[in-house]
Amino acid sequence: MPQPKESRLAKRMSINRRLTLIILSCLILTAFMALLQGYETSIHEAEKQLDQQLHSVSKVLLGSPINQWTEQHDFYAKLWQGENVLFSAKLLATLASPCAEEGFSTRNIAGQRLRVLVTKVADRCLLLAEPVQKRFALTETLIVSAMTPLVLVMPLLALFIAWYVRRALTPLTVLSRELQFRKANDFQRLQTASEDAEIAPVIERLNSLFTKVEAAYLRERYFASDAAHELKTPISSLKINLHNLSEQLPDNSSIAAMEQGLMQLGHIVEQMLTLARTEPDTWKSQFTSQDLFQLTQQLVAAQYDKIAEKNQQISLTGENVVIYGCEFTLHTLLGNLLSNAIKYTPKGGEILLQISTEEGKVKWQISDSGPGMTEQQISRVFDRFYRVGGDKHPSGEKGAGLGMAIVAHIVAIYKARIELSKAELGGLKVQVWFNKEAP
Repeated sequence: MPQPKESRLAKRMSINRRLTLIILSCLILTAFMALLQGYETSIHEAEKQLDQQLHSVSKVLLGSPINQWTEQHDFYAKLWQGENVLFSAKLLATLASPCAEEGFSTRNIAGQRLRVLVTKVADRCLLLAEPVQKRFALTETLIVSAMTPLVLVMPLLALFIAWYVRRALTPLTVLSRELQFRKANDFQRLQTASEDAEIAPVIERLNSLFTKVEAAYLRERYFASDAAHELKTPISSLKINLHNLSEQLPDNSSIAAMEQGLMQLGHIVEQMLTLARTEPDTWKSQFTSQDLFQLTQQLVAAQYDKIAEKNQQISLTGENVVIYGCEFTLHTLLGNLLSNAIKYTPKGGEILLQISTEEGKVKWQISDSGPGMTEQQISRVFDRFYRVGGDKHPSGEKGAGLGMAIVAHIVAIYKARIELSKAELGGLKVQVWFNKEAP
């Protein structure tokens, strides 16, 4: 079964949310790349500054008396004069003289990773080392201190972006909401106003379109109704005159043909009036509880003379099911479907009516043993004035091609579903699925 319209709408993501997510994603990605680049640059700059500090400390040490040197935990020093060790930190006690390699290097000494500076002055050689772990801790502290304000301001910036995007799209959101809850026959101008260059032309075009559609809608709606009303009077007059003439000439076959033609014309007029009256808002206010089984029995009883005339077999099975509706529209809907089955089922044929509850809905079904329809014919059967075979239907029955169009109108009023397919009896099967609750 197709998903309800409400479910499909709920799955759609709004432009507001999608645009906000895109901007925030770009912002977070940019901030992350900036943090990564800043981290690498800061590490490099910190290395240079700490190397300069190590070089300055080495100069201070070489310029101070040895008896003032003490054991340090931030720096480790070892001083040679020739082959003699003048001072040594405990960590560097076993280290041989590296004076052949002046400058900076990174080494593993006594299980620690150290940044080492070797300085040679005259016959003295100084090795000054600093733990790399200490450098990393100091560098990371500096970087975190620098980057923390940016990280803290990110949520505020995200909230501002979300608020601004929502504010910028407010006219579009209001327009969407107004169109969503607008009734199908409401052609008034939109109340939403906007000065935005993208939205203002859309509102103007929609208002212009509503005006044109309203004019066309009213022409179509009132033409059929007015024409039908105007035709009823001369048709009634012709019927009276023909009746009077038939009493004077009772055996005239031409008069009988004219009477049959007038009956067909009267039927067309009634169908046109019914089609003009089947507007949703006209009938929904009149909906009450209706027993579908009992109503179908009444329809069969009303048309039983036609059934008996063609010696057709008709059966009704099912249960008493109550739906919300009005008697007139249900009579028109189900009566047209039953009338079609009677018309197009041949003499001695069979018609089967079934009423049941399935999948939380009420199913009204009618099947016949008539000629049925092809898929192409089924796709067009709800068009106005369309008849299978045109005026030369194999059954020889006359029609206006409005009955199924009226059926489609009423099905829409009830928010029901109608399905046409091949019946097990060989003809056409029509299923109408009603909602149990009021539409």
